[in-house]
Amino acid sequence: MGRAVGTGGAVGTGSAVGAGRAVGTGSAVGTGGTGLRGQVRTRDGWAVQHAVVTMTDMSGTQVLRQDADENGSVRTDAALAPGPYTVVVTAVGYAPVASTALVTASGRAEVGTVVLARQGGVELPPPGAWSLDPAHSAVSAVAQHLGISSVRGRFTEFGGRIEIAAGTAGAAGTGNAGGTGSTGGTGSTGGAYGVEASRVDAVINAASIDTGNALRDKHLKSPDFLDVERFPEITYSSTGLTPAGPDRWTVHGQLSLHGVVREVDLDLSYLGTGPDPWGGVRAAFRATTELRREDFAMNYNQVVQAGISAIGTTLRVELDIQAVQGESLPSV
Repeated sequence: MGRAVGTGGAVGTGSAVGAGRAVGTGSAVGTGGTGLRGQVRTRDGWAVQHAVVTMTDMSGTQVLRQDADENGSVRTDAALAPGPYTVVVTAVGYAPVASTALVTASGRAEVGTVVLARQGGVELPPPGAWSLDPAHSAVSAVAQHLGISSVRGRFTEFGGRIEIAAGTAGAAGTGNAGGTGSTGGTGSTGGAYGVEASRVDAVINAASIDTGNALRDKHLKSPDFLDVERFPEITYSSTGLTPAGPDRWTVHGQLSLHGVVREVDLDLSYLGTGPDPWGGVRAAFRATTELRREDFAMNYNQVVQAGISAIGTTLRVELDIQAVQGESLPSV
């Protein structure tokens, strides 16, 4: 359930409805103006442009209804009568959020940033096969450059398959009847699908690396780094999943990179499931991890002044994935 938090009483003690939450960063009384102020965002920071905010007084009478603008902002200028109000934020496809706001003599209330979660976001996708959609996904890596900035690259050719396993409730639990096992008991959300048996397999064309600079890309494809002639593919195969919180999982698996196979964990967030314009169903995920180049026998570097390496030894990997339900992608 979401909740409202304010540093100076911007939002009161009312609990939220659904999986979203309201986060207030200001006080209930602003420094100027009247009316309601707020922002509506998704959990990854995108504006929810079609959100609707309503306020009702303690008698249940609606006193305000306002649509968010193209930036997800909500702003009204009419003074509000002092007192407590219930603020409800709704949007098609998202779980609603409710909280209590207190308007003082200034006639203004700040609700801060209200974060909406996708409807059904606390559940796993339906069991079965899901195909990664490269056209609506991104596989990126970020490395430090000269110790002061970052260089970002991405792979443009990749594919993969996710299999959400069907199972019995409690399969992802933290204790069995004996109290020490891990196969049943008081499991976390998602156990109904036997999540520990789900898996993901992905393959990346190493030569598809693109950093926006042809000379740098040529060097990255050379034996100093990816050595794409000898190792044309980067592969990842999961070996298990562990719950890490609401809508969050740790994916355990093996990464094959530059001829070396290592155990690599992914920090995975499930963003929700919904229909697409082509009659299919899509699920969205975001995953991150960090890799050390030396773990994969990529030891090339150039030291510039004061012992600073030209290229950082650690890579931050970021995956933004859309998967389509079924064994294949739609023909569009």
